[in-house]
Amino acid sequence: MKELVEVIAKALVDNPDEVVVTEKSSEKALVIELHVAASDMGKVIGKQGRIAKAIRSVVKAAATKEDRKVIVDIV
Repeated sequence: MKELVEVIAKALVDNPDEVVVTEKSSEKALVIELHVAASDMGKVIGKQGRIAKAIRSVVKAAATKEDRKVIVDIV
């Protein structure tokens, strides 16, 4: 999951070197935190959060194959 979010985010931003993805596992879900440069925040979130919602949808679809709940946080 971490690699999937990283590939998507690096394709969207102007500064792919500043993309950092971390995973935190809890008993209920896997939390993936996406850190990008401040100037790239708008590109990752998109108008009215559409791109962020699309990223979450893709990750959720991939997570259903593994039968896990995944939460993507953009920090």
